[in-house]
Amino acid sequence: MAKPLSILYVSSEVFPFAKIGGVGDIAYSLPLAIRDAGHDIRVILPKYGIVSERKNRIHDINRLRDLPIPIGQETRLATVKSSSIYNTRTKVQAYIATNQDYFDSRKGIYGEPGSGADYFENDERFMFFCRTAIETCLVLNWFPDVIHCNDWQTALTAAFARILFPGKFKKTRFILTIHNFARQGEFPAETFDKLDLPENVRENFIHNGKVNFLKAGIVYSDYVNTVSKTYADEVLEGTDFSNGLNEVLKEKNKFCGILNGIDDLTWNPKTDPYLFKKLTDDFEEYKEINKRNLADKLGFEYKSKTPLVGLVTNLADHKGVDLLFRVIPLLADLGMQFVLLGDGEQKYIHEVKELYKIYYDNFAFKIGNDENLAHNIEAACDMYLMPSLSEPCGLNAMYSMMYGTVPVVRSTGGLGEIVRDYNPENKTGNGFTFKEYTPEALMDAIERAFDIYGKRSEWLDLAKGLMKEDFSWKESVKRYIQIYQNSVKDAN
Repeated sequence: MAKPLSILYVSSEVFPFAKIGGVGDIAYSLPLAIRDAGHDIRVILPKYGIVSERKNRIHDINRLRDLPIPIGQETRLATVKSSSIYNTRTKVQAYIATNQDYFDSRKGIYGEPGSGADYFENDERFMFFCRTAIETCLVLNWFPDVIHCNDWQTALTAAFARILFPGKFKKTRFILTIHNFARQGEFPAETFDKLDLPENVRENFIHNGKVNFLKAGIVYSDYVNTVSKTYADEVLEGTDFSNGLNEVLKEKNKFCGILNGIDDLTWNPKTDPYLFKKLTDDFEEYKEINKRNLADKLGFEYKSKTPLVGLVTNLADHKGVDLLFRVIPLLADLGMQFVLLGDGEQKYIHEVKELYKIYYDNFAFKIGNDENLAHNIEAACDMYLMPSLSEPCGLNAMYSMMYGTVPVVRSTGGLGEIVRDYNPENKTGNGFTFKEYTPEALMDAIERAFDIYGKRSEWLDLAKGLMKEDFSWKESVKRYIQIYQNSVKDAN
């Protein structure tokens, strides 16, 4: 057996400290799976204002107080503290990077909650965080075998290490996981002047006339991956998903897709502490009681024989919300009920509120991020909707199946690998899919699901069968470790 590796996992979100979407879940579950496989892995994230030091048992590290971090002509101070992430099997140390101005005083992660707008100095906030990750290693005199970064917010980490401290990090390999190419960390060209880097590397940071954090991450990393094979293929095909970074990836020639897994101890209806009613041998009772409880929470009428459709999403273009809004009236015509949890762009929040005024008998929603409610929606609903324009992985389809909730999805990106269209003739498949990005195609998939829902025995067989699917990290974590080992081997 190869010797255990040392790994620093860098992420702007880590559950349970701070999470908006799938990145936070992966930054929790993947490090735990890697630790289970016998490797020394630690995570680092910023401490936003929403993160309670008492609740999360965050404590000081004397050596990591007031680290000077240059940002342009100024020097800001970072204090790095310690906590941990854990499940019932294992525990991983977490470093928490603090700064009053950039993080602690902010209520949001990337922007003010409910505003739909990013903080104006996100370039400084996340270059500060990346540099803090590097300074933490320098102070601790710990130079891990691998530093694994995630998305544009952490992509500068490799650049800072490689350009400013090449001798210290000469044996460290840098891996970059891009969870979604839709956000690349694009800022005015003048942002480069804040990086405190030599002028001769400027071109590695500029893409389409702007500083592009993701481009720099690709250039300075040893290996790049995204979160499903299908999405990786879609990205390489052209500029629709990549914004032109497909050409940079082709030059890299070290890029692949690895389907995400989920933590089967967190997303488990038999043990989930968020649920009003955990799953026992009686599947119908589990669904009925959780549906009643959700109706009470969100203020809609409980109807035992009416299918309840759920969606937990970021209200953004690529999530297919324009399709969703066009079919909500049609769902109401079918007599279906629909629940939505999400936050995002103001124009979509406004549309949700306008639809509710008309279809309040069939439609309930909550704006924001609510982990408890997200779990309860997965458990209470009969169907889960993902009409995505693009979907790198599709974790919520996995969560839904674990809770016996049938997914109805557009077959794009990772969703095409997770959900197989149900065939009523031979009873194969695990959900309902559509390909064309049209409301007609979406409604066809929903109506096919609605038809099977009316055949109670067949529907129950389908729903209960979903929970036998294996979406654990068992296979995917092997691929990550292999990439780590191969990259470290190439360095020696």
